[in-house]
Amino acid sequence: MIPVQCFFVLSALLFFIGVFGFVTRRNLVAMLISIELVLNSVDINFAVFNRILYPGQMEGFFFSLFSIGISAAETAVALAIIINVYRVYHSDQVNSIENMKF
Repeated sequence: MIPVQCFFVLSALLFFIGVFGFVTRRNLVAMLISIELVLNSVDINFAVFNRILYPGQMEGFFFSLFSIGISAAETAVALAIIINVYRVYHSDQVNSIENMKF
């Protein structure tokens, strides 16, 4: 069995890599990947806390599956927005969409 602390370390590492990538990148696709890393770290935490607190039940795993489904829908919408931004500005950099006004 893998110790639970290893899962917490992996989750924290994924979270901080995702936050660092989101803050430092200016590419919209790279920022989306960073957000996905943060959401995956949350999924790992759901599963680990379910294993610790309620070992015989499956609520944490169902929350993880629900979160993965939400992440997939969020990724599809975000990619559609990025494609439309690329069509208009011919760039996928964050600086190119600063010109958008109402």
